[in-house]
Amino acid sequence: MQDRQQTIVQSCSISGSGLHTGVSTTLTFHPAPENHGIVFWRSDLGPDAKIPADADLVVDVSRGTTLEQHGVRVQTVEHVLAALVGLQIDNILLEINAVEMPIMDGSSLPFVEVLEQCEIVAQSQYREYLEIKEDIRFYDKIKDVEMMVIPHDTYRITAMIDYKSPVLGSQHAVLNHIENFKAEVAASRTFCFLHELEALLENGLIKGGDLNNAIVVVDRAIEEDELARLATLFQKETVSVAKEGILNNVELRFINEPARHKLLDMVGDLALVGMPIKGHILASKPGHAANVEFAKLLKKYAKKQKSSTTYIQYPPNQKPKFDILEILETLPHRYPFVMVDKIMEMSDKHVVGIKNVTFNENYFMGHFPSNPVMPGVLQIEAMAQVGGILCLHAMEGKPSDYWTYFLKIENCKFKDKVVPGDTLTLRLELTAPIRRGICQMKGVAMVGERIVSEAELMAQLVKKQP
Repeated sequence: MQDRQQTIVQSCSISGSGLHTGVSTTLTFHPAPENHGIVFWRSDLGPDAKIPADADLVVDVSRGTTLEQHGVRVQTVEHVLAALVGLQIDNILLEINAVEMPIMDGSSLPFVEVLEQCEIVAQSQYREYLEIKEDIRFYDKIKDVEMMVIPHDTYRITAMIDYKSPVLGSQHAVLNHIENFKAEVAASRTFCFLHELEALLENGLIKGGDLNNAIVVVDRAIEEDELARLATLFQKETVSVAKEGILNNVELRFINEPARHKLLDMVGDLALVGMPIKGHILASKPGHAANVEFAKLLKKYAKKQKSSTTYIQYPPNQKPKFDILEILETLPHRYPFVMVDKIMEMSDKHVVGIKNVTFNENYFMGHFPSNPVMPGVLQIEAMAQVGGILCLHAMEGKPSDYWTYFLKIENCKFKDKVVPGDTLTLRLELTAPIRRGICQMKGVAMVGERIVSEAELMAQLVKKQP
């Protein structure tokens, strides 16, 4: 899986008819900046008619997934969303001049191919993953749909379908690595049963439907006059049924193509979580309604996880990554301005430090002596020192060879007070790779489970002159 966010180099377009509306439409993919996300733009409704790909904006799942915000609607978004996830594209603007995505051949492959022509490029910001830490289950007892996700170090999906049909039977499909999406899933086309097709036609839907963009499963005996009527509806000279029970002798691209397409729909619908997933998803009889409800469940989990990821209770006797003596070998700061006591974790992208706040801190003598509160600016300084340790150890040579200077502080928020006796846990994560000594970090300070402050920091490491 990609470490950094991705977008496309240049704009490119694809045109076709909407499956249900039959309206000819053009979908244009545009590059987007970091942290933009996936956003749809109804250019036929004006420059502000934009809708983020968000599970909370789903308004209809009857025959596809439809999003709406402020009266602006886009429908049948799942196939193009699946293509974006399959190619690991994070930031993109999808301009469309009508309400419905073009159906193309009923799969994601045409979107994948045109996006590859746009050229995919990595951006500087790291991707923020939804890392599954515990089993999460969803069950719809009415539809007998079960979905769950379990911890895994990559994005993996297993889907099973069972329509109690002698033609279709039970099938399952597996995507072990998202990098295999194009080869193993993207070409799988949408499907329906003949009785569903007839109901859709009677209700004025699938106006853009064609026997070339869907697999129609014939699950009952069918007479010649009915075949003739279907041929007229789809403007075909003749319509026939293959021995496998597929209308018009459509050749399956995979022996389990229906199951693979259900998996494709899941990939697209779960894009509405808003961030790439690290976890193994298992689904029995999935559909758009269940997919979207599961996406909402995962989105809530992501929000909860984001608010508590920095809270780790370290046992007092746990050996730190760096103790105070090792910290003093890294930082140039000295008492009373050393704002970190221990470093508990450090990787190439994150660091966690501990600051024990006591009443005999130098600043308590003058800062609210009758109501001792740690100054917010010193919380930010503690963040900077913890983050500085991460950045200094990433540079060539010894950490003591460099000076670290603040360049910028943004989105700083103080949410709760810090008082003597508190243990301040400070977590810093790089938001972009270190380049030319420039470090960009996002920091969170916590006391127990309470977030007390957070900020985005930028610093520059300058090598000391001999």
